Amino acid sequence: MSLATPSIRSSQCTRYRYRYSECQRCADACPHDAIALNDEGTTVDPKNCQNCALCISACQTGAWSSGNFKLLDLLRQAIKQPTWSVACAPSGETADAIVPCLGAIDAVTMGYLAKRGIPLTLHGQWHCGDCMHGKTGAAQLAMNLEAVDVLHRGARNGAANPEATINWTLPELAQSSKTKNHGQDKKPTAEFAPARRQLFRRLIGRGIDEVILAKPQQENEPAPAKAIRPGPYSVTERRELLQIVTQQKDGQPFPVQLHEGLPLMQLTLRPGCTVCEACFRVCPTGAIQIEENPDAWALQFRIDRCVACQACLEVCQPRVLDAEASFDARSDQPVQTLMSLNKQRCSRCDRHFVSAAPEKTCPVCRDDEDAFAAIFG
Repeated sequence: MSLATPSIRSSQCTRYRYRYSECQRCADACPHDAIALNDEGTTVDPKNCQNCALCISACQTGAWSSGNFKLLDLLRQAIKQPTWSVACAPSGETADAIVPCLGAIDAVTMGYLAKRGIPLTLHGQWHCGDCMHGKTGAAQLAMNLEAVDVLHRGARNGAANPEATINWTLPELAQSSKTKNHGQDKKPTAEFAPARRQLFRRLIGRGIDEVILAKPQQENEPAPAKAIRPGPYSVTERRELLQIVTQQKDGQPFPVQLHEGLPLMQLTLRPGCTVCEACFRVCPTGAIQIEENPDAWALQFRIDRCVACQACLEVCQPRVLDAEASFDARSDQPVQTLMSLNKQRCSRCDRHFVSAAPEKTCPVCRDDEDAFAAIFG
């Protein structure tokens, strides 16, 4: 299978949106050290890139893409068939579709087929130990399969009748054709289970203290304005597909656990917000919004647009924005208000402003006063 070197859209990259972001999903997924990270985003070295497409699967914001590897096109073919099979190119196996690495098939794609009841068979995982992509490909495949299980449990646990049968058909790992030819017993899928570990750091217990220490600004100070770069909102096809996967009948919940393989997250805000609005400005999908009128201000969250890129968690200097460990993943939930405040009126310039604590003057006037004091004492 031929595959062009993947390209990156900087405006969707978390490292571009927030200069001090610690996101390195794509670099962690790349088994060939072809991706370089910097505070402008990421770059790929065509000389090292082996076109495994693992960076595309790992990126939740859809920053990485390839013109001739589009899983949505494969889905369009798969839904027309009663069964569907996929093989990785290095294994030499035959299947309905050939992909560069099984780890490049994200959990949402597999979950969508599972919910539709289309049997998906994956060929080639037995070759991971000898494959040039296997260094990270096997772990990413395992993580994505685990994420499909999380989705399946969510559909089952949220059903009106927990005892009812959920018509999901989970993906299966096929045995090697060489094993078949030698008449040996079929290798059970369970033997792949020990590799089911998280390839990436989880949101909870991620070592956030190290991230804080890496920031040049002092704790609780707002993120520097130049550290946050604006860009257009963009919701990925993967996130839109997940909205279909998490739909439930009769308004039943879809409870899931936070998982690195899923572009899903529910936010919570503890006391201590400084109303700096950095989380709103850094969000690449528009999941965090500001609702404002002449008298009131509200920080809102839309779960249907969130891809769990974590940029908002990183940019929050008071560290009061957090992710729920378990939550309802349905996309048709109402907009969540994280914080709401009444606007105050400046006694000096008479303009309305927002502050977490009562203030007599607005930030602009306070800055003028500070500047005047610094110059004239």
